[in-house]
Amino acid sequence: MRIATWNVNSLKARLPRVEEFLGYADVDVLCLQETKLSNKNFPALTFRELGYDSVHHGQGQWNGVAILSRVGISDATDGFGADYTDPYEGDARLVAATCDGVRVVSVYVPNGRAVDTEHYTRKLEWLDVLHRWLDAHHSSADAVAILGDWNVAPDDRDVWSPKAFVGSTHVTEAERDKLATLESWGLVDAFRRVYPDADGLYSYWDYRAGDFHQHRGMRIDLALMTPTLADRVHWAVVDRNARKGTLPSDHAPVIFDLA
Repeated sequence: MRIATWNVNSLKARLPRVEEFLGYADVDVLCLQETKLSNKNFPALTFRELGYDSVHHGQGQWNGVAILSRVGISDATDGFGADYTDPYEGDARLVAATCDGVRVVSVYVPNGRAVDTEHYTRKLEWLDVLHRWLDAHHSSADAVAILGDWNVAPDDRDVWSPKAFVGSTHVTEAERDKLATLESWGLVDAFRRVYPDADGLYSYWDYRAGDFHQHRGMRIDLALMTPTLADRVHWAVVDRNARKGTLPSDHAPVIFDLA
């Protein structure tokens, strides 16, 4: 299985880029974030013509997550459900479906905006709810892959300059502790299975100040997988070419091959 994640920062603006990517990347499953579309306006027929079934959870001009699959898609759910209080209630930030025996979850973790704001506090709470939701519905022995824009750089080597981010969201100890708690539950950062020691492998570059061309980026687009899946990952790549050209997203797709 080849599986990928991509924050497209508006599917309406980026649909030709996504179609192009599907044409050359040969992915079986693609998780999308920040579609910024309602369910009514999601281009499911376009993807079906390309051979992909899809499920989308959208709210309109903000957020929005989707899963595209050419290996089957079933048992779709969105959000945490009625048993949980979502700190970002009303936002479309999580959708899950089963694709060829793998429970795939596409997430768009809240940004948090600035430390010491209620947005940051709710971001931490949202990650706690994700942990409880995961624990209630799955075990680490299941085949589960949670892919998306986590808005957290797991380590200092995942940002171009740790000094430049001091006091900012995405790199705080509290945010990284939430990721570590999920890993302790039984999830593995699949990218680090392939590149355990490398740095400079980013997936996001701000549009401003030529950050992409100067490689001032962050690795915040992650795939956390249960061990049964992570052990199958033998290749991964950030598709930097998708960040180039006309109207790119500020994120690049991250692709994983599972044996």
